[in-house]
Amino acid sequence: MSRPTRRRSLQGLLLAALLTVASAACSGSGSDESASAGCPKDRPSCRTSAAPKASSATPSTEIGEATETPAASPSPSSTPSTRPSSSAKAPAPSGTPAARTGCASPGACGFPDARTTGPRTRLTPKKTGYQTIRTDGTVIRGQDITGSLDIYADNVTIIDTKITSDSWWGINLRPGFSGLRVLHSTITAVPGTGPDNGGVDYAVSNMGGSSIEVGWCDISVFGDALSMGQGDIHDNYVHDIEPFVNLGGEWQHTNAVISGGGNTGQLTIRHNTLLNETSLKQGSSGSIGLFADVGVVRNVTVDDNWIAGGAYALYGGSTGATGIKVTDNIFSTEFHPASGGYGVVAHWNDKGAGNVWRNNRLSDGRLVTPEPAS
Repeated sequence: MSRPTRRRSLQGLLLAALLTVASAACSGSGSDESASAGCPKDRPSCRTSAAPKASSATPSTEIGEATETPAASPSPSSTPSTRPSSSAKAPAPSGTPAARTGCASPGACGFPDARTTGPRTRLTPKKTGYQTIRTDGTVIRGQDITGSLDIYADNVTIIDTKITSDSWWGINLRPGFSGLRVLHSTITAVPGTGPDNGGVDYAVSNMGGSSIEVGWCDISVFGDALSMGQGDIHDNYVHDIEPFVNLGGEWQHTNAVISGGGNTGQLTIRHNTLLNETSLKQGSSGSIGLFADVGVVRNVTVDDNWIAGGAYALYGGSTGATGIKVTDNIFSTEFHPASGGYGVVAHWNDKGAGNVWRNNRLSDGRLVTPEPAS
């Protein structure tokens, strides 16, 4: 039954007033604007907390199809969202890894795969070859790049982009620079085109002493895919690593994530799929390799990842390592019965200050207990 006609004008006034109030509450002003319900274009999911301050006061230089500088990335500890697609999978199941075992694939257990990583937008092909970035605040968005990026600048963002490298690296941050963010991108290479006897080694390399962020990326081919002592590596899919023989005639060791020690900051590796399918005869090292090559390994968090392959799936930093937290990971047996060819973990320092090993399981649900470092 419709309302009487004489009440319609009053209803319209009340509705208009309510809409005005609601509009003011949603739009906000100043620093409160980031807490509104709308999501910035480069965020995969809404956040209710206020956005952090901009990382640089220098105006950004946009390269690509973007219209704004990306907002700060969500915390990797949150549940990752899927890419906008009609075929996007259901949200990741909750609970500890013990409740997510027996899956046919990482994606079936809620871990990153090809559907939830890589660019979310249409890309524009661009042949750059070797390219140097020297302008602070540069944003590269929406490009399908054939080449590599060598970064001598602060606060550079690569987002919704594909890089197919024919060089030693895909993206490299030089010493003395900071603030690099690589988000929602595909980074791959052409085997046999790199400078070391055709080898291609680093998808993203952090040569500096500051943290960088790599998130929601699809990474393949490179021998040591993610190389850094400090950084925030989250929600990535690393797979199909390509081994190669170096100029010395030896198989180059391969790792999905590698850190050479000596870091002064924090390295966080959270909610990634890290696969190293390389055979033991072709130089396979680890899915995560924490090595004391240039100094002590310290302050590394390895949490809630799907890890498989390598000689050992995880190299734990050796006897001097401290502050290493390995928690709630699934060590998959998809390549080897013990996750790695020789086992789950090597060189774990169980006596190191702040070292934690908790609730790590094989993909069939069995708890894993590391042997002490020798």
